[in-house]
Amino acid sequence: MCGIAGFVLREGVPEPAVARAMCDQIRHRGPDDEGFYLDAQCALGMRRLSIIDLQTGHQPIASEDGAVWVVFNGEIYNYRELRRELAARGHRFATAADTEVLVHLYEEEGVEGISRLRGMFAYAIWDRRRQRLLLARDRFGKKPLYFCALPQGLYFGSEIKSLRAARLPLDLDEEALKLYFHFGFIPHPRSVYRGIRKVAPGGWLTYDAGGRLQEGRYWRPPPPAERPPEDKSEEQIVTEVREAFDESVRIRMVADVPLGAFLSGGIDSSSVVASMAIQSPEPVKTFSIGFEEAAFNELEYAALVAKRYRTDHHAIVVRPDVIELAPKIARQFDEPFGDSSAIPTYIVSEFASRHVKVALSGDGGDELFAGYTSFFQVERLRVWDRVPLAARRLLDAFSRLVPYSMYGKNYMRLASRRTALERYFEANFGPRFLIERMFAPGWLPPADTAYLVRTFADCLLPEPASDIAQAIYFETACKLPEDILVKVDRMAMASSLEVRCPLLDHRLAQLAAAIPPSWNMRHGSGKRILLRALGDRLPAALLGRPKKGFSVPLALWFRGPLKDFLRDRLLAPSFLDRGLVSPRFVRYLIDEHLRGARDNYYWLWRLLVLDLWLQDNAALLPAEPSRYP
Repeated sequence: MCGIAGFVLREGVPEPAVARAMCDQIRHRGPDDEGFYLDAQCALGMRRLSIIDLQTGHQPIASEDGAVWVVFNGEIYNYRELRRELAARGHRFATAADTEVLVHLYEEEGVEGISRLRGMFAYAIWDRRRQRLLLARDRFGKKPLYFCALPQGLYFGSEIKSLRAARLPLDLDEEALKLYFHFGFIPHPRSVYRGIRKVAPGGWLTYDAGGRLQEGRYWRPPPPAERPPEDKSEEQIVTEVREAFDESVRIRMVADVPLGAFLSGGIDSSSVVASMAIQSPEPVKTFSIGFEEAAFNELEYAALVAKRYRTDHHAIVVRPDVIELAPKIARQFDEPFGDSSAIPTYIVSEFASRHVKVALSGDGGDELFAGYTSFFQVERLRVWDRVPLAARRLLDAFSRLVPYSMYGKNYMRLASRRTALERYFEANFGPRFLIERMFAPGWLPPADTAYLVRTFADCLLPEPASDIAQAIYFETACKLPEDILVKVDRMAMASSLEVRCPLLDHRLAQLAAAIPPSWNMRHGSGKRILLRALGDRLPAALLGRPKKGFSVPLALWFRGPLKDFLRDRLLAPSFLDRGLVSPRFVRYLIDEHLRGARDNYYWLWRLLVLDLWLQDNAALLPAEPSRYP
């Protein structure tokens, strides 16, 4: 596990100081070692977190003749198999690390070899003979990879801060910032800076000495099945899921350093810990966090799993003073990122890093096995499809006339939408009424559905896919890599901790995609097939619980110990006078939340993050007296 950075120049000679500065910015991703390669056109750099082959895994690594060089961030779980095959073809290996496999696989198969890798990765290969750079990213985008193509060359790095260290011209991408307003994250290929882009999950990029840039995708998430498989029974699928899950966990337990697991008390992380314990000769180290607020505290459920499998369990309780971490957490993302569960993710990662260097997590279960409650909302809202469109238009017009404070206003708006998928977007990523009142007119994202289709073209299925299939695919292809996995990577790597996600093995994902939603979603609960496959390993108390997210009690804290912090930040002229938001409506949101009239913590946190980001990037958006009420 590492951080990587570098550049290829069309003119001039690479400066070692620039490569070093880029890597210094990501030292947290790899505090154990550093390495550089420079020639007349290319500079490659890395920071290493040593996990496998601690003695000889130094990077960059070259081919036998020094014509191909690689820097690599991640883990390749099938590298031993590939190594044997490549050695049989005559390649000589100088290390025992998985990194070296990338060099020889590229020599044999070029870009096509990426699809043979099983793991999480982002890597850069410099081919001296062809004067070509290859960038590649794993299928789900667990490992980040940014690039900036300029007339003088191309720069890349694991985090945006590496590119900023190269002093590139950076302008604000206003469309990207609007997407943050709407969704709480900025989807690929955009970043908050116009010139910086993300290599797509399951994607690759080549750049040659002539400045030619080519991008492609070698993998996309498979679409959810609409009908049951014709060649397999439900019993067969359950057996295959159990076997694939255990195999996925097993290959992610390989490490030459201490390894453990996050244990939240939910189905997914508990299943991972159970599988680890069954397959490990030693007690599994597990890590949990809880809260003083009972509704958010799952420590008792985590303790049940820890007791059943006799894990080496560690737990801490989080209190409101963690808000002091907010500036550090916001800065770690390099761009606005509105998922407040970054707070507990950072804390549990830092806590675990005191004991281990690798932790397994349960991320991905809700996307692959239809576990989110929002998927049931899609189905419930289909009832409005029976209402004539003309009547729904009247309902929409009426909803615009009633005051914002009126309860049911947003539901009327939802009901009036044309399709269940439109209702899903609006219900889960921001009521339009609120967005229209919060942000200045020039900063509003468009209201039309075509805007969503354009923005998420590769995250939506072609018709006639069902609404539920569309929602599941969007969560898997967009929200998972752009929200969940970004959060896990940045918060874990801030503490130099590697996190592995067994549920996001691409073979398990392909198996899960063959399961129709109707098999997973029964009686108001999801993940039925996963529970049939693994539920017998879990304490009974976990199986009947309502789903809970990995969240922090911000709503309560904003009404209590963090009330003054909230007001001081969001009502300051330095924020309100930028002309992005309506000062009057921000005050209204805060007052409404403090009175307990409506729970606005989701939006208040998003605004706080925006304020923190603007504070660090004031030159991009100068403050000016607001002309918006």
